[in-house]
Amino acid sequence: MNNTKFLSLTDAAVLIPDHITLALGGMTLYRRPVAFVSAMLRREIRPKDLTLLCFTAGFESDLLVGAGCVSTVRSCYFGLQEFGFAPMFTEAAQKGTINILEETEASIVMGIRAQMAGVGFMPSLAWQGTDLLKLRPDVKSISDPYTGETLTAFPAIHCDVAVLHALEADQQGNVKLNNNLGIDNELAYLADTVIVTTEKIVERIERSTDGVIIPAPAISHIVHAPRGAYPTSCYPDYPVAGGELMRYVDACNAGKFDSYLNDFLGK
Repeated sequence: MNNTKFLSLTDAAVLIPDHITLALGGMTLYRRPVAFVSAMLRREIRPKDLTLLCFTAGFESDLLVGAGCVSTVRSCYFGLQEFGFAPMFTEAAQKGTINILEETEASIVMGIRAQMAGVGFMPSLAWQGTDLLKLRPDVKSISDPYTGETLTAFPAIHCDVAVLHALEADQQGNVKLNNNLGIDNELAYLADTVIVTTEKIVERIERSTDGVIIPAPAISHIVHAPRGAYPTSCYPDYPVAGGELMRYVDACNAGKFDSYLNDFLGK
């Protein structure tokens, strides 16, 4: 086992500095790196001025917003699905205390593709004929040099740190995700540093069709964190904890976010 690659949750959480782009993996309420976010929030000095990059942002992202760690959000969706709006994000958005960089599935995917290709932008037909271009003056329209057609040039998205949650990691440093991937595969190759929390550490991951393996060279650090996605789910190990999510929403709606967070973090 490469002992420099395997870290404790506490040691991994201190690797998140201020003023960076932090990507969180998972999808809606599934396989979110909640334990890692909790460890960040237990730090004596929490990170600040983070740009939060998510394909979809959920419970763990709302904790970061409520704790004042996030200045900018880049996501296609921010909410708790059947449990309603993400309360702290919704409050911050309504008060104008957080910057929302409007994204869609296309803009995030094209921005990631551009970064991975090592170019400044990726062209697409997406957003043409919409008002989204007015909301994102950094996204330009260009002319296709071959057809003359107007295209959208989506700028590359740089990511400093990505944090994913996995089913398994093996002693060689490979990790296994389930098939509800979101953009986790892409984040593993996009970010400068990739931290993976995992339910289990095994001697060697067995290949199967029930999951995707990200090879060791793509992973910077691995953290053993059983039930590290709770109260979101980690199929097939455990389901969404609906009661806990309802408790969170009720607490926020009653103006008791800080009290909930301290209780959730065990403070």
